[in-house]
Amino acid sequence: MARVYLHYATPRGVVFNQSLTKVNNLTELRAYAEQSVQSFIGGPNLVDWRHWVLHVRDDLGLELFAVPFASLLGEPH
Repeated sequence: MARVYLHYATPRGVVFNQSLTKVNNLTELRAYAEQSVQSFIGGPNLVDWRHWVLHVRDDLGLELFAVPFASLLGEPH
């Protein structure tokens, strides 16, 4: 698979970019993206992650898929 780019975005814009080159297929890429989101939301912090989204794009800038952080947050207590 070609180089892919991860764009971590809030409603205010992109806050962090990362590029990957060692991804073999979309299944592996999706698993990596979900683990990456979990690493953000899993720690003790006061950040409201509900509106964050991880956008995964190819080297042409086309979005392959997106992972809304809210999809991995679970139910609020």
